[in-house]
Amino acid sequence: MAAFNVVRFKVKPGYEQQFVDAHRSMRPDLKGFLGGSLIRTGDRTFCFVGEWRTFKSIEVARPQMIAMLDQVRQMLEDLGQGLGVTDPVSGDAVLRLPATRARKKAAKKSRSGAGTARKRATKRAGAAKKRGAKR
Repeated sequence: MAAFNVVRFKVKPGYEQQFVDAHRSMRPDLKGFLGGSLIRTGDRTFCFVGEWRTFKSIEVARPQMIAMLDQVRQMLEDLGQGLGVTDPVSGDAVLRLPATRARKKAAKKSRSGAGTARKRATKRAGAAKKRGAKR
């Protein structure tokens, strides 16, 4: 099963967009890294969640991740309580929760509903065109 790393940040006032843009421009080439998301959790607080093939991949990539952190370190506030500018945790996934059937059905229904609405609009346009031709 996959492993994850989660890092919490607090950005200095006025640096929020610059922090997001810096992450947007990063192209991590880390062995075993499957992707991640930067999440805004408050006015100036963010959390990064990364997914990895194995926990060992995270361990091997730590020096590269620290180098990436160094690119934004000057934008971060100390979190206090001896944490420094980040609050990182990582570990192996022990459980994956699938979406429920109700959610899957709702998603399928909304997708098919969009197609149905499109079909109705096309049908109405065709009918209006026919009426115009008959006049």
